[in-house]
Amino acid sequence: MSIDKTSTPAGDQSVDNPEAASAAVPTVDPRLLVREQGFAGYLGEFKRKMKAGDLGSMPVVVGLLIIWAIFTSLNSNFLTAGNFSDMSIAMVGTGMIAVGIVFVLLLGEIDLSVGSVSGVAGATFAVLNVTHGMNEILALVLAILTGTVAGAIHGAVFAKIGVPAFAVTLAGLLFWQGFMLQILGSNGTINLDADGVVAKLTSYYFTDVAAAYGLAIVVTAGYFLTAFFDNRRRESAGVPSRPLNEIIVRTVLLAVLAFAVAIVFNQYKGLPLAVVIFLAFLLFTDFVLRRTAYGRKIYALGGSVEASRRAGINVDLVRISVFAIAGTFAAIGGLFVASKIASANQGAGTGEFLMNVIAAAVIGGTSLFGGRGRTWDALLGVMVIISIQYGLALEGIASPVQYMITGGVLLATVVIDAVTRKTQKTAGRA
Repeated sequence: MSIDKTSTPAGDQSVDNPEAASAAVPTVDPRLLVREQGFAGYLGEFKRKMKAGDLGSMPVVVGLLIIWAIFTSLNSNFLTAGNFSDMSIAMVGTGMIAVGIVFVLLLGEIDLSVGSVSGVAGATFAVLNVTHGMNEILALVLAILTGTVAGAIHGAVFAKIGVPAFAVTLAGLLFWQGFMLQILGSNGTINLDADGVVAKLTSYYFTDVAAAYGLAIVVTAGYFLTAFFDNRRRESAGVPSRPLNEIIVRTVLLAVLAFAVAIVFNQYKGLPLAVVIFLAFLLFTDFVLRRTAYGRKIYALGGSVEASRRAGINVDLVRISVFAIAGTFAAIGGLFVASKIASANQGAGTGEFLMNVIAAAVIGGTSLFGGRGRTWDALLGVMVIISIQYGLALEGIASPVQYMITGGVLLATVVIDAVTRKTQKTAGRA
């Protein structure tokens, strides 16, 4: 009696139909294959990302290193401890405002009012505290809330009425600039108390060497523990995770960078308070964007408004809240700017300041088209901006040339962003 192979039990079909068997094998995540192949796998993954336009922060980091190398070769004082510390403090005011801009850019929108709002915050604090004698902490809180309210108003007009964000914030730029001039009065400048809370934001240093080294240890250990337990969670959920040796390598590299910066700070006056506050805000906002449902809604909205609305996201609420966040960070940044010059004056938030803020966010890697970016981009971008400014100032190069060079860097960044998006679409990754 012959046996019909078509009647073979399902469990034996793999013997008679090897193609079906191979098709039934579960797909392995490519990231696991990369890590199993060791260095060759990572090299191949790097080449694949380059072809697909997935450049990440690499162009910014390479560009920053080139800038430092050029200015160091031109002037040996560029990367001295004192100049590096001064640059670090100078970047905080602009960087804080750029963090808020990152939130707005993730929506694919723009906020042109942040410069004027930052000036209003500094003026509000000065008038309340110096002119009217209000308690410093209360005046500080009210100044920050001024920015929050201003941003929320812009967001409400944009979200509820439908006026383009560009037009709303352009009007806000003019209105808040006029409001700042009005409250400062005819004198135009109000000097801050040199021993006050706001003044110490940029003038206070942790002089004990243990402070800088301690922060380096905390940052390094925090990264390792976060990555380690995140991997444990991913492993328990059955999703791809980084091997322990990769986490260790990343931690070592971070430790080298963190301790190098700590050594430089300790060679001057110590760890600046402004830098500590800025890093704290960067860590917090990065957590909000990448680890919370609210952050995922912002990225989703930047990807597609209609798809987000159909998914049940309250589009208007997210938009209003994002512009309120931008206004809040504009106010915080404005207080740091006022602290740096120890006064509130009519020139705050004007001139090239707005350009530098937006340029910092974009140069750092946040896309103008929405949906891609991190708050750490603000740090990278503002480092590029401030490095160019300080480097050219050391060489005695005039402001017009500084503007042209910064504009050229910004244009190059936007071109890279546009080309990257086209490459990713071609590769099917966008």
